[in-house]
Amino acid sequence: MKFIFTMVLISLIVSGTVLAQTLTRLKNQPPDGIIYTFQLTDGTVMAQGGNCADWWKLTPDNTGSYVNGTWTQLASLPSGYAPYATASAVLADGRLLLEGGEYSNCGAEFTLTNQGAIYDPVANTWTAVTPPKNWDYIGDSPSLVLPNGDYVIGNKLTKQMRELNPKTMKWTSLPSTGKKDFDAEEGWTLLADGSILTADVKDAPNSEIYTPSAKKWVTAGSTIVDLHSPSPDGCINYGPGGSLCYYPPGEIGPAILRPDGTVFATGSYSNNNGPGNTAIYDSLTGVWTAGPVFPNDDNAGDSFAVLLTNGNVLVEGDSGTSYIFNGTTLKAGAYTPGSLMILPNGQVLVGGGTTEVYTSVGTYQTSWQPAISSYPSTLTPGSTYPISGTQFNGLSQAGSFGDEFQYATNYPLVRITNNSTHHVFYARTHDHSTMGVATGSATVSTNFDVPATIETGASTLVVVANGIPSAAVDVTIQ
Repeated sequence: MKFIFTMVLISLIVSGTVLAQTLTRLKNQPPDGIIYTFQLTDGTVMAQGGNCADWWKLTPDNTGSYVNGTWTQLASLPSGYAPYATASAVLADGRLLLEGGEYSNCGAEFTLTNQGAIYDPVANTWTAVTPPKNWDYIGDSPSLVLPNGDYVIGNKLTKQMRELNPKTMKWTSLPSTGKKDFDAEEGWTLLADGSILTADVKDAPNSEIYTPSAKKWVTAGSTIVDLHSPSPDGCINYGPGGSLCYYPPGEIGPAILRPDGTVFATGSYSNNNGPGNTAIYDSLTGVWTAGPVFPNDDNAGDSFAVLLTNGNVLVEGDSGTSYIFNGTTLKAGAYTPGSLMILPNGQVLVGGGTTEVYTSVGTYQTSWQPAISSYPSTLTPGSTYPISGTQFNGLSQAGSFGDEFQYATNYPLVRITNNSTHHVFYARTHDHSTMGVATGSATVSTNFDVPATIETGASTLVVVANGIPSAAVDVTIQ
């Protein structure tokens, strides 16, 4: 990936009446900026700070507002691990996993480190993770969480894949049979059937699908237009004494699965620094079509994108201008030069030197909502309960960066609102029955811990996935 960590720490510049209607500055700013963020399952946001080893938590206020939320410092990463551009995921048990890093010492060294660490939000501790056997380098690798909860990562320098069981913390090898090129700079998009879609970078414009049950890659056809940019770099030295060479194959943009089953895939700059292309993959028919070209000679090489609650995609151009894809057109919007992540209230957190929230227009369709079928009607503070229903994991991972910086939010949150005070509380969820997307009519479940400090009395409860809430059910906190 290109070296952009300084870009995400610059201050946002907001001007004009249009932007004032969509962007709101946080009342309390993070102490040293944000590189990127994760949605923890207790409703808080965890952010990597500008020193790379430091981490911060944004807690919404008692009305559920992140604009008026407060920051507290969390435990720092293990000594000697301060990565920039990692592989990452929030796991089904609620822990946060970081793997590798293209740069060490917060961008000072190109190392493709194989270090990793896992964060326990209950204990507020990081623990070092042993890398896969014989993987001396991981760097900024593609990765995601499979529907069964296992974490899968691709080797940046080869076609190899490894699978981590979060319960045992043991790595196993996965066959990468059929893969056309190495995994460098590629992004992985989880589809509704549990398979993984990628648009190749080195072998562009080919695309491929990995099916976990078959344990092999097969071609998904040409993306029609070229989504990758030619690399301006030759050998980039790394390894002992800089004795090894990494030859970048180019860059690509993020890809987002939309509620209609299509994947909106974006491109980096084209030849001669031309505008980036986009392509649309129909996961129901397996057909690619060309999408709109980025306006203003812009592109989305190594940029953030999120699925808005209205079904549109917000993708950030390399210029810092964001664009909205509504299924047909790609139009310029707000200036958002930083990280993007969907919040539980449907807003988008925009990180950087100045942190803001973006509020989109429109809303979700009722068919996209989670639906609660079984739940406890009486809750005791400090206790844990199961809850089940449908579509608890949303219709998409809802966040993408192209290759590294994975920050998917396809897992259920539980939000409880007191009827008298209207104060909002999040109950930490964990041990979700699936980490799939678009699970349809299948019954899924999770467990939630009622906060010990929650207010008693009549309340309402909703399950939230990717910023979209279920219909509320009545509960009593006793």
